[in-house]
Amino acid sequence: MTPTQPPPFPPPDPPHGTGAASGHGHSHSHGPAAPVSQHLRKVIAAILIPFAAAVLIGLAVLWPGGAPAHERTGVGFDRQTQQATVTKVVEVSCQSVNASGGVPTGDTSTAEGSSAQQQADGTCKKATIRVDTGDDKGRTFDEIVQPDQSRQLSEGQEVVVAYEPSAPEDLQYSVTDVNRRFPLALLAGIFALAVVAVGRLRGVMALVALTISFLVLNFFILPAILQGSNPLVVAVVGASAIMLVGLYLCHGPSARTSVAVLGTLISLLLIGILGSVFIGWAALTGNTDDNTGLIHGLYPEIDMSGLLLAGVIIGSLGVLDDVTVTQTSAVWELHEANPSMGRRGLYRAGIRIGRDHIASVVNTLVLAYAGAALPLLLLFSIAQSGVGTVTNSELVAEEIVRTLIGSIGLVASVPVTTALAALVVSADRPTARTPGQGREQGRSQGHPPVPDARSAPGRGGRGRRRKR
Repeated sequence: MTPTQPPPFPPPDPPHGTGAASGHGHSHSHGPAAPVSQHLRKVIAAILIPFAAAVLIGLAVLWPGGAPAHERTGVGFDRQTQQATVTKVVEVSCQSVNASGGVPTGDTSTAEGSSAQQQADGTCKKATIRVDTGDDKGRTFDEIVQPDQSRQLSEGQEVVVAYEPSAPEDLQYSVTDVNRRFPLALLAGIFALAVVAVGRLRGVMALVALTISFLVLNFFILPAILQGSNPLVVAVVGASAIMLVGLYLCHGPSARTSVAVLGTLISLLLIGILGSVFIGWAALTGNTDDNTGLIHGLYPEIDMSGLLLAGVIIGSLGVLDDVTVTQTSAVWELHEANPSMGRRGLYRAGIRIGRDHIASVVNTLVLAYAGAALPLLLLFSIAQSGVGTVTNSELVAEEIVRTLIGSIGLVASVPVTTALAALVVSADRPTARTPGQGREQGRSQGHPPVPDARSAPGRGGRGRRRKR
C-alpha cells in the first residue's frame, strides 16, 4: 500500500533559534539538557524555597554561642598537646634502666603488657625530646622506649607530646604520637590536583563544596551538639545545608539539580525515621568505647543515642548525593535522546540503570562499615564467639543498624529520585519555542509527532510505526 502524502511541515529551524542552542544557553554546565518551563520552575521553587528558608532558620536558631569550657581530664584526646622533635637516641640496657627507676616510657600500656624477662634482657632506647611549641618551648626531657613497643623513635623525628601540669616535673611530658601533618597535607594536595586536573571547573567547585561541608561540620554541627542541642535536629539542619550548598554549587541552579535535592531530602527523612525507630527498639546507647565514654563523662547532657543517629544521617548523605544526581541525570539524558518517551517509559529505563547503581553502592557501603569494624570483628573471631553472640553485642549491633539503615535509604533513593525526575521532565510544558513548537508539544502530550523532513516516509520509518 502506497503511504499517503504527509501534510506540509514547517521549514527547518534556523541555527540561531534551535532548541539545542537554547538548551545550551541555560544548561548551567549540565550539558545538553533543555530548560524547563516557567510554570514548572515555579512549582519546584514553591517546594524548595520554604525548605531552604527552614534550613536558614534552623541554622540561626541552633547556631552555637561557644561550647562550654571544661577542665581537661588528661585522658585520651582530652589532653594538652605540643609539637616536639627527637634530638638524640641512644641505646641503654633495659635492666639498668628498670633497676635504677629509669625515666618514663612512652607507651605505658605496651610496656605494662611486656614480660619482666623481656624488659630485663632487651636493649632499650633513651630518646631526648625537645618541645617546639607552647610556653615550655626549648625544654627537653628523656623517655625510655622498650624494645617491644609498636612505635620506635628515631633521631630527627617529629612527634606529639602530652602535657600534664599536675604531674611531677620530670613526668609532665610524654610522647603520645607521631607528627603526621606533612604527609597528610601532601596527600591532600595531590588529591586536590587530581580532582582539578580531571574535573576542571567542576573539580574546583567540588573542592569548594567540600571545604564548606567541613566548615559547617566544625563550626555548626559539632559545637551545637556540645552546647546541648538535640543531635538529631542539628544533624538534619546541618546535613540539609551541606546538601543544598554542595549540589547547587557543583551542578548549578537548575531543575535537574532541584529534583536531585528533593530525592536526597526524601531519602534522608526515611533514614531519620528508620534510625529513630530501630536505634530505640534495639536499645542502642551509642556509648560503646572509650571515646564515647569520655564524651559522655565530660558532657553528660549529650544524648548519645541521638549522636549515633546523627552520625548515620551525615554518613549517608555523601553517598545519597551521588545516587540522586546520577539517577536524575540519567532520566534527563533519556528524555533528551527520545523526547517522545512518556513518564512510564522514562521510569522503566531509569530504574534499569538504577539497579546496577544499587548493587554497587550498597556493596560499597557495607564493605566500608565492615572495614571500619574489622579489628572488632577480629577480636570476636579470636574469642571464637558464635554468630548470635557477636551480632547481639552492642558494638556489632550498632554497626549492623548503621549499615542497614543507610543501605535502605540508598535503595529507596533510586526509585524515588527516578520517579520524581520522570514526572518532572515528562510534565514539562515549555512556554517559549521556535517554529518547531507544535512538534515538541505533541511529543510531550503523548500525541503522534507531525512528520518532518527527517521522519518523512521512506527516510525514518516513523510513518510505518505510527500506522501499526
